[in-house]
Amino acid sequence: MDFSEALRRLKSGARVTRTGWNGRGMFVVYQKGYPEGIAINANTAEATGIPQGTVCRFRPYLMMKTVDDEFVPWVISQTDALAEDWEIV
Repeated sequence: MDFSEALRRLKSGARVTRTGWNGRGMFVVYQKGYPEGIAINANTAEATGIPQGTVCRFRPYLMMKTVDDEFVPWVISQTDALAEDWEIV
């Protein structure tokens, strides 16, 4: 499928991946964010200078599980945006 369809699936709760990616086990998910806010932890407080425990709102974003089993915010590349080998995990 193309990324337009993959994005629709992500927003419905699916995990998606590309057959063209070299790393095995990688996938992308839609993180809904925290529109009502959540108390920030020590790492976020240190990075932002906002006191730990302050309630902050977070917008939705795409998040990738890497080949190393870690999670990172993900921004789509040109290649990924135009690819048609997206599939559901």
